Amino acid sequence: MKIIDLHCDTISRIYQERKQKKEASLRENLFHVDLLKMKRADYLLQNFALFIDLSDTDHPYETFHEQLAIYQEEMKKNSDLIVPVTSYSDITANKKQGKMSALLTLEEGEACCRSLEKLREFHKLGVRMMTFTWNYPNSLGVPAEPAPLWQLKYCFPKKTKSGKPLNYCRPQKGLTSLGQEFLCEMESLGMIPDVSHLSDQGIKEVCQFAKKPFCASHSNARSLCHRRRNLPDHLIRSIADRGGIIGANYYGPFLCDVPGEENQYFSYVRDIALHIRHIANRGGISCIGLGSDFDGIDDNLELKNCSHLELLEHELQKCGFHASEIEQIFYRNVLNFYHELL
Repeated sequence: MKIIDLHCDTISRIYQERKQKKEASLRENLFHVDLLKMKRADYLLQNFALFIDLSDTDHPYETFHEQLAIYQEEMKKNSDLIVPVTSYSDITANKKQGKMSALLTLEEGEACCRSLEKLREFHKLGVRMMTFTWNYPNSLGVPAEPAPLWQLKYCFPKKTKSGKPLNYCRPQKGLTSLGQEFLCEMESLGMIPDVSHLSDQGIKEVCQFAKKPFCASHSNARSLCHRRRNLPDHLIRSIADRGGIIGANYYGPFLCDVPGEENQYFSYVRDIALHIRHIANRGGISCIGLGSDFDGIDDNLELKNCSHLELLEHELQKCGFHASEIEQIFYRNVLNFYHELL
């Protein structure tokens, strides 16, 4: 069965390995995702995120370009297996040629450094999806689970260019006015807004202001695991009502409230399937896809890597999903979503 995954951090993991003078390749590695494992599993498309950690860099724009260079290098070296896409027609062309597709995404809107011009630049460079935040409040909005600001290397400006003071601990806890401008510009460009990591209020405001469908690329159901990073039922419904898509996340602490042995959270395939079923029950079968977060999460996984998705297929069957519904979850829903937006 074909597979589309809305989110992995493999490029950023390669970047971190190379910073430590270690060899790392997208074609074959010991990570969760590589091209040979993807090929064996019959992947149609993988979203590759460039993850910018503001606690690890004080130059997010430059870090974006450093990671982009790795992505471009790996795409060029491995063009026999995978080709980057920026449109739906690119995806269908790759499929006809027997090649997998790569869609470039960005995790951390502050990489744009508050500049709509940089956002447009990123679109020209191939970025087709972007989160407003990661785990730090930024110039676009407030995250669901804010990390302590003292961890930051990146220094936010104290004022706008016009001299207006900037407050990063806003009482409204949603999008900033600049975040709303970015949402409008992203939709105009054809870049998909990604609300994973954004606060509930921020997602409500995206629902209010968005003119097109959007996604939560790697988020689960809060009713089953009470983390703020997960989506409450009313927001699952709101995203689905607007034609959006939600990618189920495989990270153990986002799947279950109760840790296992030695106080460790473990990602069981059964729990992933239960989150998928809950989201499908609340938002409809057409709103759910896969958003593994592979290579951005730990190794406490029953799904050891991207080549073992048949385990999830079997678990979904046990949960009562028919073969056609599992196809929707594994790739058709996201493919239809991209057909509309790319």
